[in-house]
Amino acid sequence: MSAVLKIGLSVVDPGNILLAAILTGAVLLWTRGRGVGRWVVSLTALLAILIAGLPLENWIIRPLEDRFPPVAQLPDQVSGIITLGGGTERLFEFTALARSYPEARLVFSGGAGQLFARQKFKEADAARSFFERLGLKADRVIFENKAGNTYENAVLSYAIVKPRAGEKWILITSAMHMPRAVGAFRKAGWSVIPYPVNYITDEDNTHKSLKLDLAGGLITISVGLREWIGLPVYRILHRTDSLFPAPEN
Repeated sequence: MSAVLKIGLSVVDPGNILLAAILTGAVLLWTRGRGVGRWVVSLTALLAILIAGLPLENWIIRPLEDRFPPVAQLPDQVSGIITLGGGTERLFEFTALARSYPEARLVFSGGAGQLFARQKFKEADAARSFFERLGLKADRVIFENKAGNTYENAVLSYAIVKPRAGEKWILITSAMHMPRAVGAFRKAGWSVIPYPVNYITDEDNTHKSLKLDLAGGLITISVGLREWIGLPVYRILHRTDSLFPAPEN
């Protein structure tokens, strides 16, 4: 994700907005605008309750995660498996699939994706050690460690692997991130088999309605907003050919 987009997301982050509203209300309470301050504080409290109590996963995350359903059956043979950095479950699934397909080429793609990350610390370096501990020899894996966003994951990995037409490649990433990832890989000329992991929602998703969870609600809005904003931005930047990529027929 571009630096401009990352800065923009930090500005509209729900936690930052709530904090700014609370501080604004608190300041106003000590001025002649105390009446406005009371309204600001009260409305901020109401918003926090709504964020904590409403089933936001169903509204924000679920449509993203349902876009590419879990794989019912994988091919008997695949040319390769690629996983994007960003979560340990991705690495576990990558390792398991690597054992199931001992002849497949393996690719891990992940650089330093944080906006102000120190570039000498790469996700690929941590993944190398992780794979070794799981019994997967790191010399079997191609490590792409330059990518700072999903589009670069696709383009840089494609340049290294140079997949041929007709090859079958499995792409592992979080379920809610899969639409944007698939769009970027297709744009790079790489047809992949989506293998979504790291689900946030569950089948009935009733747990959210049974308790107040402000932290969980803020995280849901933040990560969901990242993807929903990222989709049109990628389309505008010509990093994908579809606004909301879907499974191929």
